[in-house]
Amino acid sequence: MILAGDVGGTKVHLALYSFAGGRLSPVRDQKFAANEFASLDGAVEQFLTGDPQGTAAQDTAERSQIVAACFGVPGPVRDGRLKLTNLPWTLDTRDLAKSLGIQHMFLINDLEANGYGIPELAPESIVTLHEGDATAQGHRGLIAAGTGLGQALLIWDGKKHRPIPSEGGHADFAARNAREIALLEYLQRTLNGRVSWERVVSGIGIKNIYAYLRDVEKMDEPAWLRERLAVEDPNAVIGQCAEDGSSPLCFDTMQMLVSAYGAETGNIALKVLALGGMYLGGGIAPKALKTLTSGGFMQAFLDKGRLAPVLEAIPVRVILDDTCALLGAAAYAEARAAELSGRSERAASVG
Repeated sequence: MILAGDVGGTKVHLALYSFAGGRLSPVRDQKFAANEFASLDGAVEQFLTGDPQGTAAQDTAERSQIVAACFGVPGPVRDGRLKLTNLPWTLDTRDLAKSLGIQHMFLINDLEANGYGIPELAPESIVTLHEGDATAQGHRGLIAAGTGLGQALLIWDGKKHRPIPSEGGHADFAARNAREIALLEYLQRTLNGRVSWERVVSGIGIKNIYAYLRDVEKMDEPAWLRERLAVEDPNAVIGQCAEDGSSPLCFDTMQMLVSAYGAETGNIALKVLALGGMYLGGGIAPKALKTLTSGGFMQAFLDKGRLAPVLEAIPVRVILDDTCALLGAAAYAEARAAELSGRSERAASVG
């Protein structure tokens, strides 16, 4: 049995997988609100035993079969250790292995986990935004707008793609037109300085763009919308009202977001020369497919001047399965555990 986790700033998604015949098979999974736990250990104990303190009977059949665990985490992992930005947690593979009683314990970047998960996805879990040249082989890029903005490079070594983590979402935001310049200046004032891509293309970005359009461009915020935003998840409301066309303010918010999303996706495609395709992960893209396919995303993606023909040949695909990072973390855990224990059945296929 393999324990896998996708750790975010707001939620922790945990899953158990069995491994037989060279394939991972899901056993069960569960999502937890991260702020309800003092540590990752507590969430895992709740998942495995129903008791976040770990005082319940722990010698369950499931737990005794866990041979390896891997958690995809937001940020750079160094020497098996990471201090999370949006949670008061410090994660260390050695401490986790001891606390949870699991011999093979790994932490990898969450987008790296997504990269390992892509080969595990069923065809129906991916939708194509742009065909490009689907037969071309080469490097791939991965960008995921959710609570934040994750990025990774999938380097083609001639046999398989090797995920390389990146913190490119924190690179400087590049405004491309008068409206984005005005947005940049607004964010420089409200943030007291530097503006990264994550401040525009993410759940954080949705709120920032909305506030700019409301407060600077003075777009109308009707009372019914203001009331919904006060009691519901603002990003979900804005996204829904953009998709159904009930609010011009929400519509323009999401149009600005997907245009910037397309531009940065194209930037990554150029930097890695992603002839093998660009993949969109994260929670925003699957919920905003109507907005993504309305034209603004691909127009911005292709708007690269003399290099536009290169972008035209690059496929662009959206990952619909929110367990992609879990699948990747499980695949990585199994491969590394196999390597460390002298089995090589899967290690060669994952890298």
